[in-house]
Amino acid sequence: MTNWLAGMEVTAARLADGIDPTVTTTGLTAATGFSVNDFYGVKSGKNVELAMYVARTGADITASGGNITDTACCTVPSGLRPTATSTISGSWDNGVVSGGFVLGTDGICTLRTSNGNITGTAGSGVSNLRLHVSFIQD
Repeated sequence: MTNWLAGMEVTAARLADGIDPTVTTTGLTAATGFSVNDFYGVKSGKNVELAMYVARTGADITASGGNITDTACCTVPSGLRPTATSTISGSWDNGVVSGGFVLGTDGICTLRTSNGNITGTAGSGVSNLRLHVSFIQD
């Protein structure tokens, strides 16, 4: 990457002189009661963006007052995990129901909240959840 010095001019070549992002579409592991539909992870420098698409294949997860039992749904590949000592919060939805999840330094995504029931095999059909999170690795 170019170190900018006094008197340097902005050129197309200098603007394109950045960190090439690394894209990953494999390595997401489903937790028990879930399956992976799709995964997209991108890392550019210390910036990480993850889009995880998983299906609930286990029993229904029942919400009560916006809360659900903390439920692990997947594990993120090692190079795309937070490195700080705390968890990172993200959001998820299935087109009808939405909520929050946390991503730990161990890579485990845990569903924490939901504004409705998450259907599984016992409900009206499998629910497809889309999880999204962006963070900076320390």
